[in-house]
Amino acid sequence: MIIKSLPVGPLYTNCFIIGCEDTKEAAVVDPGGDSDKILMSLADEKLTLKYIINTHGHFDHVAGNKKLKETTGAKILIHEEDATLLTTPSMGLSADNLQAADEFMKDGDKITFGNITLEVIHTPGHTLGGVSLYTDGHVFVGDTLFAGSIGRTDFPGGNYDTLINSVKDRLFPLGDEVMVYSGHTAETTIGNEKKYNPFFVGQ
Repeated sequence: MIIKSLPVGPLYTNCFIIGCEDTKEAAVVDPGGDSDKILMSLADEKLTLKYIINTHGHFDHVAGNKKLKETTGAKILIHEEDATLLTTPSMGLSADNLQAADEFMKDGDKITFGNITLEVIHTPGHTLGGVSLYTDGHVFVGDTLFAGSIGRTDFPGGNYDTLINSVKDRLFPLGDEVMVYSGHTAETTIGNEKKYNPFFVGQ
């Protein structure tokens, strides 16, 4: 499995390219801008983009959707509860950069490209429709969980208790060795966050 991380957009959001080494099919998770950089990285790896997956609908995770779709024809996926964020102008997402989703994800869905299958885990709290994506010892969590912290809950749709429960009930059971890929911090593991993250130590 190919995993490449690219800092994109004004907030240097972690965009992830996940590719199948055998078939060269790929998904891009959270393209928050700098679409040309993402397209160049796909070309460098000779990858064909099948899916554009948004872990949630904030502008810094979706601003590259439209150009990637127009260039590659890939399908845009998001949870239905965040769908309107893709079609509503906001700070960082202008009216001419809006692009609706092609399909909605829900908890338990499987997204397959090449030999890779991502399991959709609904992890609300940062937004209503926040999701994480799990495959083979790796989980891509958007802004649900960070190395040493958690996502903000003071935006519309956010809820602190919901977010804490999403991490404890949906992510921690994946196992201590699972690698965690967050939207804005370095890679970590479930075990490290259970042991050292101040929001969960002692719980």
